[in-house]
Amino acid sequence: MFRSLLLSLTCLVSVAANAIEYQRPDVDSRLVGTMEYYQVNEGESLADIANRYDVGFLALMEANKGVDPFLPTPGTLLTIPTQLILPDAKREGIVINLAELRLYYFPADDAERMYVFPIGIGRVGRETPKMTTSVSQKIEAPTWTPTANIRKEYREKHGIELPAVVPAGPENPLGEYAMRLAYGKGQYLIHGTNKDFGIGMRVSSGCIRMNPWDIEWLFTQAPKGTAVRVINQPLKKTVEPDGSVYVEVHQPLSRSEKQVGTHKTVKASKSLLVEVEGDHEAEERLSSALVLQTGIPQELKRDI
Repeated sequence: MFRSLLLSLTCLVSVAANAIEYQRPDVDSRLVGTMEYYQVNEGESLADIANRYDVGFLALMEANKGVDPFLPTPGTLLTIPTQLILPDAKREGIVINLAELRLYYFPADDAERMYVFPIGIGRVGRETPKMTTSVSQKIEAPTWTPTANIRKEYREKHGIELPAVVPAGPENPLGEYAMRLAYGKGQYLIHGTNKDFGIGMRVSSGCIRMNPWDIEWLFTQAPKGTAVRVINQPLKKTVEPDGSVYVEVHQPLSRSEKQVGTHKTVKASKSLLVEVEGDHEAEERLSSALVLQTGIPQELKRDI
């Protein structure tokens, strides 16, 4: 009974693409969407369910701590993280929040809607940088020119000798569409993939990776010159018009191999501490959210 999406006027699913379509909130609000739930069937993995709802693999794991990602027990009720707090960034063009492994798209010609996609980003040692830039080029059926370092890595770690240029086609890891960013030497792309894993994870060499159906949709919608902001906000907060205070805390990105798999702390901002100061229950909820890092909006307090 929990298998279907529980949709509301604030959270709609696009039919053309599996990306989640939201109504944009008012300027004084950041909370969007409703939480969804799904009951696991025999033989399903979290990766299967993440693809079904078009949410990130790690985001689904964060929201359902303790659930085996490969062999979840049939009948387990999963929380699908489809409610979220918008990051602290201008609602324009493409906004990528590295900490939550999500890409937001705010169309210039539609003040009512916005779209959210799971993404893969650079792994430790090949981090995707924060940047303020734009889409400088759109490439259909891109070729891939691996750098000397990437060719060396494939040779030493995988025993694969990459060609100087990988042509378009099923063997090309960029997939069928790529959008070049005007940053540095232009080596960073938003692109598709020829693999069936890695979305919602840190797996790339620094580029932003999307599901094939997602990049196909975004490629047709986002014109050349679209503004792109890449940020890193593991903690998002909002004080809603009704006075309620919410936080959404994600596990911070590891900065070194030693940090991978360890618990990394998130600190509350001074303004957030002021919001809950003197409210014992709100302070306890905030402390819990900072520790658990579920990636799900948590209500700290509500004005009555």
